[in-house]
Amino acid sequence: MKMIQCYSHLNGLEFLIVHKPELWQEIINVIEKVDAFSTLTKISSEKTKKGKLLFSPAALNALFKDEFSKLNWQEMRTHYYVNEDLQTTKNSVAIRDERIQKQNIENAGFTAYRTYNQVDFVKDRVAVEVQFGKYFAVQYDLHVKHTFFFERGDIDVGVEIIPMHSLMKMMSSGVAWYENELTNIVREGRSNPSVPIILIGVAPE
Repeated sequence: MKMIQCYSHLNGLEFLIVHKPELWQEIINVIEKVDAFSTLTKISSEKTKKGKLLFSPAALNALFKDEFSKLNWQEMRTHYYVNEDLQTTKNSVAIRDERIQKQNIENAGFTAYRTYNQVDFVKDRVAVEVQFGKYFAVQYDLHVKHTFFFERGDIDVGVEIIPMHSLMKMMSSGVAWYENELTNIVREGRSNPSVPIILIGVAPE
C-alpha cells in the first residue's frame, strides 16, 4: 500500500517531522508494508456491486494492527463518567481522576454512567486511527477521539489513515474517502478540529 496524499491541519505534519521524525517514518513504513491485494477477498452482496470482489475493511485493519504492534504502537483507552445534567457535566468534565469525577456527579444527585474513549495506536504522544469503516467514523475520530486526548494533554498530534477515492470504489458502500474528508476539514475552517491532524489517503500500489 502507498500514501497517495497527505494534508497537515494546524501544522500536524510539520510538528512531527521536526520533533518526532522517526515516528513519521514508522507510519510511512507501516503503510508500505501492508499488502492490500491480500485483502481483496470480500464478495459483495450489494445491489450496485453484487458479485464483485472487494477489499475487506476488517482484513485491512488487521494488517495495519499487526504492523503497528510490531513497532510497539499500543491502544490507549481512558474511562470517565457522564450524566444528564449540563452544569454537573461542566463541573466534572475536566476532572481526570474518574473516581473523583464519579463522586462529583453523585454528590450533585445524578447517576454517573461509566464510559470510555480509545484510540487504536499511540506512541510517544502521537495517536493514529486507521479508518476503513463508514464515513461518519472519521468525523467521530477527528472531533471526539483525537480532540478528547489532545485537550486532556495526552497527545500532541492525531493521524487519520483513510482510503483514497480509487480504493473506496473497491470497498463496500458508505466508506469514508480522502478527497471528501479533506474538503470537510477545509470547509470547517482552520481551527476546527482544534487538534493538529495529519490526514493520510492511501491506496494499493
